[in-house]
Amino acid sequence: MPDGLSVSVESLAPRKGRGAVTNPPVRFESTAREAFDDGWGSLADFSDLPPLPTTLLRERSRSAMAWNESPDLGFDRSLNPYRGCEHGCIYCYARPSHAYVGYSPGLDFETKLLFKPDLPSLLEKELCKPGYVAKPVALGANTDPYQPIERTLLITRQILEVLERFAHPVTIVTKSAGVLRDIDILARLAQRNLVHVCLSVTTLDPALARRMEPRAASPARRLAALRSLAAAGIPTGVLAAPMIPGLNDAELERILAASLEAGATRAGYVLLRLPHEVAGLFEAWLKTHMPDRAARVLALVRETRAGALYRSSFGERQTGTGPYADLLAARFHQAATRMGLAGTNARSQPLDCSQFAPPTTATRPRQLALL
Repeated sequence: MPDGLSVSVESLAPRKGRGAVTNPPVRFESTAREAFDDGWGSLADFSDLPPLPTTLLRERSRSAMAWNESPDLGFDRSLNPYRGCEHGCIYCYARPSHAYVGYSPGLDFETKLLFKPDLPSLLEKELCKPGYVAKPVALGANTDPYQPIERTLLITRQILEVLERFAHPVTIVTKSAGVLRDIDILARLAQRNLVHVCLSVTTLDPALARRMEPRAASPARRLAALRSLAAAGIPTGVLAAPMIPGLNDAELERILAASLEAGATRAGYVLLRLPHEVAGLFEAWLKTHMPDRAARVLALVRETRAGALYRSSFGERQTGTGPYADLLAARFHQAATRMGLAGTNARSQPLDCSQFAPPTTATRPRQLALL
């Protein structure tokens, strides 16, 4: 649990530099607070409120790796140095996880960030456990490992240093050009076939990106990061995610082509996911920023989710169902094949797990390892 308390208030108009326009109550709590205009214009000045500050809260971790058995994912373990994300992407499927620690998946998710400073040391201990079998670990599976606070906290870099020391394979997904800070470690890992890096590119339109992902790197900077990573010999890919019907899905082929030109050799896509509170947050954002097309976008989303805004069934969470979803999948596969882009999962370009250094040889002198 984090150190500190939060007050969730459901009010709120757009705040500068933030994605969500609401701060819904925590679904596990029995009471909720809601903004109410008493007739004296008490809500009239919300649009003039100053930007919300970012608050950092230390989280006490019990373990480093999170494990999953989902058939929809290309990995069974992940590392998440942060909970919450300052990028503020309105569509982020990780928002509901903030409710598990008593914070709102809305503005709290973007402004109350939990960091795990002991994660690198915990990771080292877990890698030293007898019987541990190395497989690629995903860094950035939940929230971005290179969000702005990483510039000073350096938790992601410390994690990479541990993984390099143990020759442990890792995959990275980020929206940040900040990944270039660690290009020295990544290049050494790449020489040993121990790393893949994917940049998530949602749109090539900087204006749309700024509204959907207010504090993430611009599309141009993400493509530039791809180019720099590829030039350093680091295997790179693009994740066109999420594809939002009626909003950015027309850009799919252009995103793939621009990423290919920047040096990407792999590609993937994910259809918009709206679990739990994300559905309401996304709907409120649409009606605030794009009232003219909100109804159309939501109708198309329901068409890909059997009439609902979201279905969590295995096998369809990432891609949806129905004619619209099938067409998007066909477009992606046709474009990726034409461009020679491989898939982004571990099976398409496997990393080398055989180099993992057993804890005995990694932490003890060679002579003692014989005893």
